[in-house]
Amino acid sequence: MTLPPHAIAAESFVIIRQSLSERGYVFTPPLAAVIERIIHTTADFEFANLVQVSPGAVESGVRALQAGCAVITDVQMVRVGIGAQRLAALGGSLHCFIGDETVKAQATAQGITRGAQSMRLAAERGLLDGGIVAIGNAPTALEEIIRLVAAGARPALVVGVPVGFVGAAESKAALAQVTAVPWLVTVGRKGGSTIAVAAINAMLRLAVGAGNDEL
Repeated sequence: MTLPPHAIAAESFVIIRQSLSERGYVFTPPLAAVIERIIHTTADFEFANLVQVSPGAVESGVRALQAGCAVITDVQMVRVGIGAQRLAALGGSLHCFIGDETVKAQATAQGITRGAQSMRLAAERGLLDGGIVAIGNAPTALEEIIRLVAAGARPALVVGVPVGFVGAAESKAALAQVTAVPWLVTVGRKGGSTIAVAAINAMLRLAVGAGNDEL
């Protein structure tokens, strides 16, 4: 491979767009940028079918990022994958409370998961309203976000893409029934931290006016 990274990225997205077109998929901006980046991350065109969004969800996420919102993740793998420099340049902040000692203690005391308790802590700290929640691993964290939204929390966007065999598909199906806040999900068992990261990073690129094929 003698191409520079920037050329490799550009060629990759040409291939993705051509392959989507050959498969009969037509996505309009800004959703197209998110779908393309998820496929670039996974090399799996099935995500063109699996990704679903509520009306205006991507636009809401981009606006929130441009306004310098908080981004709350369920696990460290999602947090470290998000483009922190782009987020900071927009005045945003990045948070993951899964390893917080208070979260561990309270989760044990209440008999719930750390993922769920970390979302409660984010709510207590006033980070949810107007922020973006990115959940790639923990269905219980997504279930808690749905409960918090029902109680009045208003994130600008919930990216709910946990992967797995227990509760993942069900929690995403439940989010897809929510009308109070914008959402993005992957239908069924597939998803994961890399999908959450790809979705947020695609929106960060849109927020700063960078193309998908730019480093």
